[in-house]
Parts: sequence; C-alpha cells; structure tokens
Amino acid sequence: MRFVPHSDDDVREMLAVVDAASVDELFAEIPEVLRFGRRLDLPAGASESEVLAELEALATGDRPASTQISFLGAGIYDGYVPAVVDALVSRSEFLTSYTPYQPERSQGVLQAIFEYQTAICELTALDVSNASLYDGATALTEAVLLAMAQTRRRGKVVCSQGVHPEYLQVLRTQTAGLGLEVVEVGGGGGGLTDTAALRAAVDGETAAVALQQPAFTGGLEDMAVAAAIAHEAGALFIAVVDPLSLGVLAPPGEYGADIAIGEGQSLGGHQAFGGPGFGFIATRRELIRRLPGRIAGETVDADGKRGFVLTLQTREQHIRRENATSNICSNHMLNALAGLVYLTWLGREGLPALALHLARGADYARGRLLELPEVEAYTRGPVFREFALRLPQPVAPLIERLAQRGYLAGVDLGRFWPELDHVLLVAVGERRTRAEIDAFAEVLGEVLAGDAVASGSDEGDGVDRG
Repeated sequence: MRFVPHSDDDVREMLAVVDAASVDELFAEIPEVLRFGRRLDLPAGASESEVLAELEALATGDRPASTQISFLGAGIYDGYVPAVVDALVSRSEFLTSYTPYQPERSQGVLQAIFEYQTAICELTALDVSNASLYDGATALTEAVLLAMAQTRRRGKVVCSQGVHPEYLQVLRTQTAGLGLEVVEVGGGGGGLTDTAALRAAVDGETAAVALQQPAFTGGLEDMAVAAAIAHEAGALFIAVVDPLSLGVLAPPGEYGADIAIGEGQSLGGHQAFGGPGFGFIATRRELIRRLPGRIAGETVDADGKRGFVLTLQTREQHIRRENATSNICSNHMLNALAGLVYLTWLGREGLPALALHLARGADYARGRLLELPEVEAYTRGPVFREFALRLPQPVAPLIERLAQRGYLAGVDLGRFWPELDHVLLVAVGERRTRAEIDAFAEVLGEVLAGDAVASGSDEGDGVDRG
C-alpha cells in the first residue's frame, strides 16, 4: 500500500490550478544545492509479520532499566508507581479526553483539573496554579516570561548555576529573540549559590531571580535570603522545586517565592526514556492574569449544585490572540492527572514519610560511598535524595563498566561542565534498599580498585609503550 493521500488525478488537478506542468516544476525555485538529488535508499516494503520479527530482533539488544539497579536522577527518577495510578489514568474518560472547549459538557475533566490545581497550591503554599505545563524546563521559561511582563523589565534574569543546566539551555533558546540576558551565579561551592555574588548580580534591570531547591547537585540553598535579594531590587523570585522534597522542606510560599515551578515526573510518572512528564507552576494571587494556559474554577449552577468552569483562559488561539500571556497551546494533563492520583494515594501523612525516607536513603548512600578510597564529597551539607561525589578518575567510562555489572551508576556531570568530568551525581529513590546500596558501594570499590591496579601496572612494569 502506498501511504500517499492523493491519487494521480488529484495531483494533476491541483497542478492545473497553480498552472504547473509537474511536481518538479512546482518546486523548481528550490536551488539544486539544497536538493537531495536521488531517491531515498530505503529497503523494499515488508509484511506486518516481517516488520514485527525485525523489531523483536532489535529489542533483544536492549537492556531494560528495570533489570538493573538504578541510581540515575538529574530530574527524572526511578520511583515506585503504585498500580492505582496507571489504572485510573487509563480509564477512557481520561485517556481520550482533550481540552474542554465546551466546558459545561466536561464536568469530570474540569473537576480533575481543579483538584490538580488545588493539590499544587497546597504543595507549594501559593495561591493559584494552572492546568499544568509541558515540563519543568519550559515551566522555567514561562515563569521568566511572566516575570518580565509583570515587572516590565526585559533586560536580564539572574539564575543560580544550581538550576538544572538543561532548564537554563531551554530558557536561553526560548528567549533568544527577546534580547534577554541570562546571568548565571555560582561560587557557593558544590554547585550552590554564593549570596554575595547573587546580590552583586541583581540590579534594577533584573526581572527575576531563580534558584533551585534542592540544587541540581543535591545541596540545599538559602531560599529566603535569595527571595529577599530579589525583592529588594524589585524583581520576582522563582523557586524551582522538587515536588517530593516539599514533604520535608519549606514550601516556596513560606520563604517568599512569587512563582514556583518544577517537573512532576516523580509524582507517579515512569522514567520512560526521560519523558513525558509534566511541568507545574503556581504563583501569588496578584499574578493570576499572567499565568499561561488555563485555570479551572469551582462554582454552583442555577440549582445550587457544585459545578466546574474554565475560569480563565489566556491562550493565544482564544479571545486573547496577540495579547496572550504565552504561546503555550496545550499541556500534559494526563500526566498531571497521574500526579494528582499519586499525591492523593500518598496523602498528607504519606508525603512527609516518603520525603524523609528519601533523605535518609541519600544520606546513608553518601556515607557508604565516602568510605571508598579517594572518593570525596562534592555536595556538602544536608541533601534530599541526590548528591554528587568526586571520584579519582573520569566518570564516563566508569559508568559503562558499572552498567556491565548491573548498575546504572548515576549521571556524569562532565556532560554539562567539562571540568567536572570526575564528578558523579547519584540519586537514591525509594525503591533502593540498604542491601542494594551496600552492594553498589562494594562494586564501585572493586571497579575503582581494578582501574587503579591496571593503571599502576601500565606505569610500573618497565615496558616501553611509546
């Protein structure tokens, strides 16, 4: 079967309308240098059974993450997803739903959105949340754009180097045509922010200050001081937060954040090759009309019965058009619904209990790994569920060797900062047991010792290898 939507007669009829003799003539204005010049070298078509056999053969070369013990993190975590999450979000009324353009006919979806917004507000201790965003990275950009519009400052935003480096990359990409300067501030050691350097970077042209809690390398920032620095200069303060950490750490609304954003994958989301997750955003009430997307609200009908409506829509394809606050035109509501189910499953007592469990697991793992020779702490002080270690050799090849032993060891920070190619970022999720952590420490020690022996053999055996 040719998967071409137009018949030969259709093509001839369309060419006649535009007065072209052939499809090649239609594209004649495209320079030859830009043309491929030959047909694509594609194999012949295959039957469904042949394609399935080929895919199965390719799949045998995969090594599922579920078969290995994972210490991967950096924003996407190997958490436990209770069965109730997938069971509920797979129901057809949620799985097949779309934006409720006729909201009065979509009461179930609107209620789910309303309950999600309520959960995010309670989690962050802020006043209002929207119906989710794409992911944590684009949520940061939306927060910055909101701050620029609110403060009417379009020159500069100051971000800690402790903010996820991919979030900062997305921010620079999405604001590339706006003339916005993204200033990074570090200097606090271990990937944290130096308060004096932050204060020096923030001025009357700064629209927003953004810090991450916990920082990308796992340490804890002084968010209250950073918020005060931002407000003294008339800027808004953006908190980039790990939602599960709010079970034990102060919520953004308590230390003066104007906007809180983050990635929601850890709220009942699978790792799924790094996505999709969902972005969340919450703000103070004064900023409600600058929130991107839409907000569902609660009301009563003519008979006094509880009902739900789309209270606010700032999307560009609606009445706002060129006056829209953002060009966002969809979201990851199904993933956000999974986050709502997960938070409901945890409950008010389960969330702090899980957060404390993660903090204790990370502290135990860091202590065990620091017992290894020549392994040093890069992240110092308290951590939540993630920390960085400086190893005696480059991390990238070490990760490969540990994968062969059944461990996804963590993230090589040399991917983001070449000078940190000896630093490994380790995350400890709730699925990791003490026995697994102890075994990982033992295997890591064996690999490090083996490399040291091999290196010493190469240098001291008297053989000229020039």
